[in-house]
Amino acid sequence: MKFTKATAFLLSLLMLTGCSKPVAKPVYAPVSNTSPTSENSQSATAEQTTEAPTTQPVTTAMTVSEPPAEAVIEGEKSLDVYSEITVIEFITNTNVEILNGNELIDTSKTGIVEIPLVYVFNGTTYNQPIECLVEDKIAPTLLNSGGSAMIETGEKFELTNVVGVADNYDKNVRLTYEGTVNSSVPGKYPIHAYATDASGNCTDWNLTVTVVDKFPQAEDNNARLSFDTFKANYGGENRKLGIDVSKWQGDIDFNAVKNAGCDFVIMRIGTYYDEHAMDKFYQNNIKKAKEAGLEIGVYLYTTANTEAEIKENAKWIADTLGGQKLDFPVVFDWESFGNFQQYEMSIHDLNSYFELFNSEMENYGYSAMLYSSKNFLNNFWYVKNDYPVWLAHYTNQTDYNGVYDMWQMSCYGKIDGINADVDLNILYTD
Repeated sequence: MKFTKATAFLLSLLMLTGCSKPVAKPVYAPVSNTSPTSENSQSATAEQTTEAPTTQPVTTAMTVSEPPAEAVIEGEKSLDVYSEITVIEFITNTNVEILNGNELIDTSKTGIVEIPLVYVFNGTTYNQPIECLVEDKIAPTLLNSGGSAMIETGEKFELTNVVGVADNYDKNVRLTYEGTVNSSVPGKYPIHAYATDASGNCTDWNLTVTVVDKFPQAEDNNARLSFDTFKANYGGENRKLGIDVSKWQGDIDFNAVKNAGCDFVIMRIGTYYDEHAMDKFYQNNIKKAKEAGLEIGVYLYTTANTEAEIKENAKWIADTLGGQKLDFPVVFDWESFGNFQQYEMSIHDLNSYFELFNSEMENYGYSAMLYSSKNFLNNFWYVKNDYPVWLAHYTNQTDYNGVYDMWQMSCYGKIDGINADVDLNILYTD
């Protein structure tokens, strides 16, 4: 189905479980790039008149290095980086009339910021800059504690390879640790780790690194959920049930999928690891899913970490779609949080990149949806409330309290027409 304004998500690091009722939120439609123009703009010469001129009060503009002695202008001593604050909110005490009070202060960089202030005092207008300190007071966020860190004997231990941290401002968090990891001898090595940003804010934690001769074979003891059971337990009014697929599901019989009661399919259009690669089953998937009468959407798995790469992602998607209509916004799937610091981004950076992605997709006639797990929706993404969200939380009942439009509740689904495991999703339509 097509998202409307009436409608309002994968790592294994999910933190909590429980139950809450999802709340739908609107999807924003593409916006026009056309700027309004004046129809009556013209130039004219001044004409003399015999009418008496109207007397207006006159103020004198001055640029001064110091405000008048009697003028009181006191502001906050410091501001948080990336805080949204206007000039008038910054002023704590004054006896002057602030003229530019609604202007936002630039808090995008730490250090001394000069705030231009325009005010009237005793009938005279003054342009007086005042200074304030912008600070980063928030310690780095621990995204992956490395609690199950394991390396093979002979492998050099690097803390950055087993943990993930992110800072709200600093792109390069410094990782250090106390303790010893002897990678030549199998065993368990407890260490104490530190993540420190450029402002000296620090997050520290304990972890144990296990050294083994050979990685153990992973066991799969996960129960599978049949689509029939899924439908019986999660279907109902104002809901649609669907799946998401990629090359890992192989050749799919979409007619059988449709007949099983599936309403929609979100398919991987491709991946981006420094260069774009189309999912090798994408062309067949989108063609066959449409023919079967399924509603369709696409997602791009990306590790883009610059504005230029984000723009390239959006253009590649639009070029690949070639104007095809979708029933869902294009899904932004960024989930390499396990070693996030290696991408040299801040939390602010990636949030702003998602907003840029949405803007670029709107330029191509589409919109964007954010896919992420409960953990990162709670602890990383703060732009989510303005965009449709696809929540990933593998549990029978989610306790995520944020707004979301679709819930990926299992990655161990079974459905007719697909021989492999498949993700199961619930779309809320009101």
